[in-house]
Amino acid sequence: MVQHPLNMEVSQVGPQVLLTDLVRPRRPQNALLRSPDPAGPSQTQRAGPGWLLAAAGVAGELLITAGVLMLLFAGYELKVTDYRAAGTQHRLQQQLTRMWAAAPSPQRGGGRRPSGITSPPAVRDGQGFAVIAIPRFGLSYHRVIVEGVSTADLQLGPGHYPGTALPGQVGNTVISGHRTTYGHPFWDADTLRPGDAIDLQVRDRIYRYRVTASHTVDPGDVAVTDPVPDNPTAKATRRLLTLTTCTPRFTAARRLIITAELNPHDVPAASPGAG
Repeated sequence: MVQHPLNMEVSQVGPQVLLTDLVRPRRPQNALLRSPDPAGPSQTQRAGPGWLLAAAGVAGELLITAGVLMLLFAGYELKVTDYRAAGTQHRLQQQLTRMWAAAPSPQRGGGRRPSGITSPPAVRDGQGFAVIAIPRFGLSYHRVIVEGVSTADLQLGPGHYPGTALPGQVGNTVISGHRTTYGHPFWDADTLRPGDAIDLQVRDRIYRYRVTASHTVDPGDVAVTDPVPDNPTAKATRRLLTLTTCTPRFTAARRLIITAELNPHDVPAASPGAG
């Protein structure tokens, strides 16, 4: 036996015991059961919840950007189209004034007819042929009515529904207009009340209709355009006016319908001109 410097006895004939073996810390027993992952922790494990926060931040920025773009588009629809419509209406008024000045007037050729009805000349789609004025909307309110109700026509101003009666004629004169864009000619249509005047001017005649009622319908309800509204088989005997526009504002969910009627004797004269 040999006395070890650390006061331990080591057999000379047995296996040699190194000092480092004696002082090396013993591994826990359960460590032998776990094999190390040579690849190390995955990227997801290293990142933890950080990638979720980053994704949420990107999504938030995209939503903010989309919101700003929507606001800019809404501003364009409400303001820029109004400026364009104002310029278009000014041009239509000048054209209509020149056209009326060149046309012969019934009053110049032999007095006023008892009915006071003046038929407008034949017009093409998108052409102005009459002027609508609604005192409740303000004394300065007047818009040139164009023939047609297509998207392009209604961007010019209120449109006369083709095939319906012309101003002053027996039947149903139907006029559609925007509520919120392109000059929003019917913005205040919901303020009209029974008895309110709606004037349609054709050359030197004004046909004064009086509001009778208002209601809302589905966008696909075209029965309101019949000569006798909601009664397509009936024969027209009265001179009616129907205004149509979207409701509520900023949506096209429903249609607001304003109905009015003309009394042939309630036809004030007007000076030539388009307002």
